[in-house]
Amino acid sequence: MTEPAAAPVIEAKNLQLVFQTGDGPVQALKDVNLAIGKGEFVSFIGPSGCGKTTFLRAIAALEHPTGGTLTVNGMSPDEARRKRAYGYVFQAAGLYPWRTIAGNIKLPLEIMGFSKSDQEERVARVLDLVELAGFGRKYPWQLSGGMQQRASIARALAFDADILLMDEPFGALDEIVRDRLNEEVLKLWARTGKTIGFVTHSIPEAVYLSTKIVVMSPRPGRITDIIDSPLPKERPLDIRDSREFIEISHRVREGLRAGHAED
Repeated sequence: MTEPAAAPVIEAKNLQLVFQTGDGPVQALKDVNLAIGKGEFVSFIGPSGCGKTTFLRAIAALEHPTGGTLTVNGMSPDEARRKRAYGYVFQAAGLYPWRTIAGNIKLPLEIMGFSKSDQEERVARVLDLVELAGFGRKYPWQLSGGMQQRASIARALAFDADILLMDEPFGALDEIVRDRLNEEVLKLWARTGKTIGFVTHSIPEAVYLSTKIVVMSPRPGRITDIIDSPLPKERPLDIRDSREFIEISHRVREGLRAGHAED
């Protein structure tokens, strides 16, 4: 007997999102249909203003759709937020300069009422997970930009949500640091099995990281292509020179061009 297909972790059906502005309504998302399965690494790529971040924020209940449906673990985004279903990593690390790295990571745990012993155990575990063991007593200004972003990821992982939402976390970093953090994020994903939604402007980054690449058009944001990656889960950096990697990159580029042509 065939096992029934698992329900999507995140599912959008005919999703619409319109912002009301002083100059009239602005449609940020239009007819978005997408299903994300458990343990997938899904990157969203498209030009500025295409709705990538808006969609991620809608998943996190930071924006509210004006049409269609959006579910997270079978619940509304608001219900999922109350059940701590996800961690969110923003474009900037957003660490408080007066708190140590450990203190920054503890902050959501303090707000959620975890015991002090549980906080200490979780902080130690996630610092080790992002390769920052031994840096808990440092302050943000004592760490490089890449290390600060790793601390931000650790904070999002601290309460062990199954979903990790990442909004262009490495966009401000130089290419060498970005490559290193891409490798680390893949290792982190392999170790934790989390479902990851990742916003990026970089075609190589999207192709390198993802099991699925969602290509979006200029506003109003629509999905022009969904690419299931054939690349193996183990991905050394030099896989970017392979024929498969180049072919996927070409398809992403064509999807971006098609979106502009429709606009």
